[in-house]
Amino acid sequence: MKVRKWSWLRWLLIGILLFLIVTSLLIFLLAQKEKPEQIVYGASFNTLYARELNLDWKETYDAMLNELGVRHLRLAAHWTMVEERQDEYDFSELDYQVARAEEVGATVVMAVGRRLPRWPECHIPEWAASLSEAERNEQLLSYIETVINRYKDSPAITVWQVENEPFLEVFAFEHCGHLDTDLLDKEIALVRSLDGTRPILVTDSGNLGTWAGAYSRGDMFGTSVYVHFWNPDLGQFRTFLPPWFYRVKDNVMSLVYGEKTSVLIELSAEPWLIEPITDVDLETQFTRMNPEKFEDILQYAEGTYYEEQYLWGAEWWYWLHLQGRSDMWDRAKELYKK
Repeated sequence: MKVRKWSWLRWLLIGILLFLIVTSLLIFLLAQKEKPEQIVYGASFNTLYARELNLDWKETYDAMLNELGVRHLRLAAHWTMVEERQDEYDFSELDYQVARAEEVGATVVMAVGRRLPRWPECHIPEWAASLSEAERNEQLLSYIETVINRYKDSPAITVWQVENEPFLEVFAFEHCGHLDTDLLDKEIALVRSLDGTRPILVTDSGNLGTWAGAYSRGDMFGTSVYVHFWNPDLGQFRTFLPPWFYRVKDNVMSLVYGEKTSVLIELSAEPWLIEPITDVDLETQFTRMNPEKFEDILQYAEGTYYEEQYLWGAEWWYWLHLQGRSDMWDRAKELYKK
């Protein structure tokens, strides 16, 4: 009996060892990706967030272009911003942003849809919220068509982003509800029919998303990367995922759905809060995000090997800068000068 038991245990251990070796080899192979000679840094800009910080949005945007030297932008055509009242469009803010991008020779990823960057994720005008689902979807498509037609002749626009992390239902579910994939496909098809000259970007969460739904639908794929977190129950913590995890995930998607351009569309470099940022004292903010963590985030993101990386938090850096706390702003200057 002892001999048989030992024989069975030996083969079990050999099987486990072989499994670990094969798995490690597979992960090693999937983690292979050409390291970019130089990372191209961009930045997201959000008018609504600038207002939340009580900033002059135009001054903030100009500072990003003129002082930081940002030349790759992600802008958001929030439905609530451009069509606050039904069939009454106000493009004054986006017109300025696109015109300034053209003036300095910057490129723009323009995001359209009901779910776009910044809380509460789904930005639906009050008048549209009261409509039936079918009517609201019809109005959503109409708004998207109007935005695309307005800016498709701009040389600054290089990519259309449709929705933002639409498959991340676990986050902001109370505002967004379940994803209607048929509607998402209609949005993508509409944008493609209106402008077949630019790629369509669909994004997903790097930490929580499966990527399959987003990667399979877009011409390009964009992931978010969050390194430092805070939770009221868990406190502060750093991601346990290694940078090569993103390379593995990206290579798996390319094997299944075909190779596509992938970008790091949202690299968070601002404090993780649940209250409005202006209601939180500076010292608490700096425990959640500070120059040391900023450096850690940049080094982590380098390890993902994404050539294009769009930083998230420039409005906050400028808000700090105006208060004499310029470390984040000055470090970003060095970054964009490269």
